[in-house]
Amino acid sequence: MALKNKRGGKASKRKGVPHDTGFAQINGKHPYKKAVPTGYIDYPVHTRHGGEVFYFNFQLAKEMGLIAQNHLPRLNKKLCDVLLQTFSIEIINEYDLAHDLQFPKEDIRPNRYMATRYLQLQHPNKQGTTSGDGRSIWNGFFKGKKAIWDISSCGTGATALSPAVAIEGQYFKSGDPEVCYGGGRAELGMGLSAAIHSEIFHYSGVKTERTLAIIRYPDGSAVNVRAAKNLLRPAHLFRYLKQGDYEGLKSIVDYYIEREIKNGLWPNLASPKENYRHLLRVQRDTFAHLAAQFESEYIFCWMDWDGDNILMDGGIIDYGSIRQFGLFHRDYRYDDYDRMSTSIVGQKHQAKYIVQTFAQAVDFLLTGKKKNIKQFCSDESAKDFDRTFQECKEKQILYRIGFNQSQIEHCYRFPDIKTNIHAFRKVFRYFERVQSSAGIYEINDGVTSDAVFCMRDLLRELPKRYLQNDSLLNERAMIDILKSDYAEEIDLRLYPSRRRTLLRIQRLYRSLVRLVAQHTETSERDVLENLEARSARINRYARVTGDAIIHVTAKMISVHKTSGVDEMYRVLRNFIEAEILQPEYFKTKKQKPLPLKNPQSKKALKSMIKVVKRSRWGI
Repeated sequence: MALKNKRGGKASKRKGVPHDTGFAQINGKHPYKKAVPTGYIDYPVHTRHGGEVFYFNFQLAKEMGLIAQNHLPRLNKKLCDVLLQTFSIEIINEYDLAHDLQFPKEDIRPNRYMATRYLQLQHPNKQGTTSGDGRSIWNGFFKGKKAIWDISSCGTGATALSPAVAIEGQYFKSGDPEVCYGGGRAELGMGLSAAIHSEIFHYSGVKTERTLAIIRYPDGSAVNVRAAKNLLRPAHLFRYLKQGDYEGLKSIVDYYIEREIKNGLWPNLASPKENYRHLLRVQRDTFAHLAAQFESEYIFCWMDWDGDNILMDGGIIDYGSIRQFGLFHRDYRYDDYDRMSTSIVGQKHQAKYIVQTFAQAVDFLLTGKKKNIKQFCSDESAKDFDRTFQECKEKQILYRIGFNQSQIEHCYRFPDIKTNIHAFRKVFRYFERVQSSAGIYEINDGVTSDAVFCMRDLLRELPKRYLQNDSLLNERAMIDILKSDYAEEIDLRLYPSRRRTLLRIQRLYRSLVRLVAQHTETSERDVLENLEARSARINRYARVTGDAIIHVTAKMISVHKTSGVDEMYRVLRNFIEAEILQPEYFKTKKQKPLPLKNPQSKKALKSMIKVVKRSRWGI
């Protein structure tokens, strides 16, 4: 059966990819195999027929150098053929070999593709002997003019590294519907929601892997293709650390450092030991920054000591458990069958423990002796993590208020500003973390409680109100701005200490405006006008949440069904741009909104924006 594309044509069954395209490089080969020979399982693969290109990320492909900069955002037949030939594949796994399953010779690719090994808490063994890519393989790498990129695919078959194999003690056929967490397939909806969410995050300054393409199959499954400049996770390194394997740890760390240097992200230091010390400094700052950013932006990312659900550069992966909250729902925890996740507050502690583990790993590399993890609780890197986290949190709140990066970097150096913002953040945190009297309750994917106050509404409204009237708002007016739909009457009581706190947060805000005006030699009114303009976007009334993404994904699939892949792409890009809340993005934006050709598409886009508004306080 020949491969199909959306336009009705049939993709050829030729073995190679046209050599005038960058896709010819993506063929299973990867330098990781030579550098870390014990870090993966190599699988033969065969063509999986019946697929169609459901989504292709033209922006990312241009950034990587896979397609020309002037390529129109359309999936022509040649591009569909190349995408299917490159990514519509499935591994020949241990079950297939044991049952002597046969595949047409012309469908078997010449190169093997690796499933990498890393730590995973889902596995009975906590040293990474059985865990890793359970339903993914690395397609290879692409060397563009500006950087080297890793490419992997999720949904390419059941590997021996899935939790099901470790728990049940047997191999499974790819696509077996009876197997939980081990059938090797990926869902179309999950892939598309990850594509949407990751693009919004990327253009909003949150590090993440990105979806390059999605291949859909008649059974509803999909192959979801992801790309990043380095797809290694801390869990890849920690596997060797937990096993006490010095040579394995050294080989993977040396490989990682070499890739970072080649991509121009690290300096080439004088000696391996200096590179190892630099690794610890980078990871300390990376995880302190991301923990502060996640907490400030209400991003829930399930981090744990294994370093599995995050990339080495702090990039988000595995969007199945990613949430962006509209409010600070501090008690939300994700239920993964046999265990509960940390909370949004607990992410900091998990990030710090990951840094502590890096300190243990670097010490192992420097001394040749593996010490107990407890010896690194008071390591200097842990103390530096706390300092960096606090500084990042304070700069984050300055940005959320509406100050630009130049103002933040300039003013944050002054002690009076730092004292003021420290006091402001303390009061801000009080309101942010007040939870509804309804308490903790169960939801579809875990447990949560509801936040009472919406601080984004406050930050958006204050400069507007002060420009209209210079007086402080009364307590009732403040509550009217702050309250969310979750708040019960009992949650909004104005007892004496809360009245004082409502006045205190305003005084600190006005004091901060005055100090910034002084240090930048401008007027308070000019500062407020700048804050009003920037905060209107940063703290916009509606911001996409995890709840909204679920509905948006369903609507996108509907658009694809009625209007085709190209029109869905145009709707998707317009929706993503509507959800980018960084004012800086629009100063450098060159591309105009993509025109929608179908009236139904315009209606769908409006519907999606309405969903975002309705879900603005959710999880």
